[in-house]
Amino acid sequence: MRKLIAAVTLCVMAAPAYAAEVAVLDWRAALMNTDSAQSSLSRLESDVGSQQSQAKRLGDELKRLQQRLQDEGDVMSDAERQRLIEELQQKGSRFESLRREVMTAQQRSEKQFLEQAEPTLEQAVDRVIERHGIDILVEPQGVLHSSMDLPNLTDEVTQEFNSLN
Repeated sequence: MRKLIAAVTLCVMAAPAYAAEVAVLDWRAALMNTDSAQSSLSRLESDVGSQQSQAKRLGDELKRLQQRLQDEGDVMSDAERQRLIEELQQKGSRFESLRREVMTAQQRSEKQFLEQAEPTLEQAVDRVIERHGIDILVEPQGVLHSSMDLPNLTDEVTQEFNSLN
């Protein structure tokens, strides 16, 4: 990604401001819409789906227990209230552990996907730039003003990426 961003920045700085072909590219969207990204997301879902379901069940149970403690805590015996608090702490700890495991797996999967996809993305971007004779390529968020509609190459880069795999 660094090379791609550096290349986009270099194009912006090196190209003359007049008579330049300018287009926009949301490279994140282009990449996330690829078949490879969808496949990666499906693998991740199958890897952590049961943990996510378990975390959701635990979260629901924690809410129920907290509500019970809030509603009935004043009329409970000390022993019953203490037992409920301990159960809340145990389930809360397990919930946090599951949440961290899922987040770690997501981050690891995203990093692995980006490392594998970067060369193909750069190749797809280069091909689309060449095909359209683009001098300046900017991210949509980087365009502050344009008096004309700039061509958006995002979908075309996604298609080109898919064709390279």
